[in-house]
Amino acid sequence: MSRSVATPAREADDPVEPIREHVVREEVHENAPAVVIRADEVRQVLSTLRAEAGLDHCACVTAQEYSDRFETIYHLRSYDDPTRELSVVVPTVHDDPHSESAAPVYRTADWHEREAYDLLGVRYDDHPDLRRILLPETWQGHPLSRDYNQDQPQIVTFREHQRLLDDERVGPDTMHLNVGPHHPSTHGVLHLSVELDGEQVAAVDPDIGYIHRCEEQMCQQGTYRHQIMPYPDRWDWGGGGLLNEWAYARAAEDLADIEVPEYAQVIRTMCGELARILSHMLAVATYALDVVGEFTAVFQWGIRDREVVQDILEDLTGQRLMFNYLRLGGVAWDLPEPRETFFEKIRVFLDELPRKLGEYHDMLTSNEILQLRTVDTGYLAPETAKAYGCTGPVARGSGVDYDLRRDDPYGYYDELDWDVVTDDGGDNFARLLVRLREVEESARIVEQCADLLENWPENDREIQSNVPRTLRPEADTEIYRAVEAAKGELGIYIRSDGTETPARFKIRGPSFSHIQALSTIAEGESVPDLVATIGSLDAIMGEVDR
Repeated sequence: MSRSVATPAREADDPVEPIREHVVREEVHENAPAVVIRADEVRQVLSTLRAEAGLDHCACVTAQEYSDRFETIYHLRSYDDPTRELSVVVPTVHDDPHSESAAPVYRTADWHEREAYDLLGVRYDDHPDLRRILLPETWQGHPLSRDYNQDQPQIVTFREHQRLLDDERVGPDTMHLNVGPHHPSTHGVLHLSVELDGEQVAAVDPDIGYIHRCEEQMCQQGTYRHQIMPYPDRWDWGGGGLLNEWAYARAAEDLADIEVPEYAQVIRTMCGELARILSHMLAVATYALDVVGEFTAVFQWGIRDREVVQDILEDLTGQRLMFNYLRLGGVAWDLPEPRETFFEKIRVFLDELPRKLGEYHDMLTSNEILQLRTVDTGYLAPETAKAYGCTGPVARGSGVDYDLRRDDPYGYYDELDWDVVTDDGGDNFARLLVRLREVEESARIVEQCADLLENWPENDREIQSNVPRTLRPEADTEIYRAVEAAKGELGIYIRSDGTETPARFKIRGPSFSHIQALSTIAEGESVPDLVATIGSLDAIMGEVDR
């Protein structure tokens, strides 16, 4: 899992040093140092941090309201070393919150700032396209602001849709096409406003927000210990829910200084990789439908193999989709009895997997039709992937060697033998190959965990640490923590106000950044290429809209 990385000279230094003259004051967040800067110096500070401190990954942007101000926090990391982190805090006055936009420095900040404007009302000067992103343009008020009137009527008039009819981009030789939000090729309730020049895609504007379910707000109303954990499963119904649970657990455990027993860490690692296989199998199966068409054998094989993994996880967690198995400090319960039967089921699956993956390659990656539609289509350059904050198989399919399991170790990953899969092709085909190869690596991890658990001393099988019944982290404690979910970096920001519920709970879903990048990836492609590209991103709208 080791790698050698050439880093800029500045990276070995204090990341704050290049911007010292702009720092109003310094703070300490639980995951990283934090600096407070002026709202009219955002672009200069972030440009310096990116160029001189090597912080080229804007992982997340969190906006929040206090009684006397609004704040925007830019969670910055390095793709070469994600443990090098810095939180840049930008306060603004409460009456008229204005701040410079970070979008010219980090392209991924475009959508994050639009969300902050939509939900809280913070305006970002010189933003390239500051309009609502989750709610209709005619929406009255900003739902997360303290003065929001929940009783006011909301009427979406016909004028809301007039932009599609009178789009300024429409020329005499172009045609406007709506794809979705209810269309099998959009993999959920995603609406694409597409401008076509013949069969060529001239422009794409992804339109999200059709399944916004207030997940962050529901988590802010739940208690840390008991009421939040059921929600993360619902952000990714493709099978990656256990990894989402782990993202919350990691953030809350670090926030409240909770230790996890080694035995429970191994269980988490094993079931997390089984969940990754669940997610990747669904991605590969549905991609066969997207590209090859009809009810293909590969789709049926993918569902067949998912069922085997779901049976294993059902034995372990009692559930097949909304697992709710992790607990702060460990897991809900030990492995099922008889343990021998449980391990035998895992080993049968692992023994059959190489042959099955060979069939996938024979029928899918060796398929001439699929190759014609995926090789050299949907190209995403490495630097573009970084600019949009892409992670997971989407970034690794562009040769970006970034995986939090290795680069910011948690669980039991740093004790096991496995490899990070990358492919420098950067196209739709490369992203498919990465997922198939990651299934192999996940199987390696599961096998090693099963070996460890099978031989673990019976008197040392501690599944949970001693966690207080009521958790009240110290007021104004802040943290951003992330895990390598099936689709990429899934991060959670939490701010405590000293009570048993969070004051701010922010979800950083990897698919949010991937869908944003679609407008760049698909430009100049054909309509069938657009469909292939959407599928290759493996986006899940539950974590996009939240």
